[in-house]
Amino acid sequence: MNEGGTYVQDRARATRRSLLEAAAQLFVEQGYAGTSINDISDRSGKTSGAIYFHYSSKEKLALAIVSEQFAAWPQLAQHYTAPGIPPLEKLVALSFEIARVLREDVVARAGARLWAERRGIDAPVPAPFAAWTAAVTRLLAEARSRGELAEGIEPSGTATTLVCALFGLYSLTDEVAREQELGSRLDQWWLLVLNALQAHPDPAALIARARARFPVNGPPGPSDSPAPSGCRPR
Repeated sequence: MNEGGTYVQDRARATRRSLLEAAAQLFVEQGYAGTSINDISDRSGKTSGAIYFHYSSKEKLALAIVSEQFAAWPQLAQHYTAPGIPPLEKLVALSFEIARVLREDVVARAGARLWAERRGIDAPVPAPFAAWTAAVTRLLAEARSRGELAEGIEPSGTATTLVCALFGLYSLTDEVAREQELGSRLDQWWLLVLNALQAHPDPAALIARARARFPVNGPPGPSDSPAPSGCRPR
């Protein structure tokens, strides 16, 4: 590729990124149905022709946002696979990291809202929840093998319930309270959940250890680069 071609490609990538971020901000603020191509043009400073050149429709732009968010989640989970750390601590810490990303990354927030509004989008919206459930199942299975899970806790089914509940908690918090409150609400949620999950419940101490081991501003989230199929409403 010659130098001129590289420059054109770089400009195209920068334009797509600015359109993606402008659209994401509007989808978070106004929802999918309440956002028009003209709105995105005004917010991004790009013409509607430029938008249609890079994304042939509003649906395509929304799908690009959802795909970018979902593609980043597996990378996020990989930061919490270090050996030698109790798996329930890793699980709790991962939930706090998800909360941080949803608070700080507008594309992640827009992706979560667009998935919730997927029935109003005239295109199939991908769901990443099977991957999240698999990751949580692995952590719960490891906790069971270490004798850390309460008797009768089955990793696979419990993982589905936890993933559904976590993203449901985010959605409801986003609707009825400020996003900044999600972290404190997660503390309250884990205090309840860990009393049922732990073989020897001590939820406050586990939450404190998870926060100490994995500072919230530690691993990068999707910007540095909400449940499995069973959670899909029918």
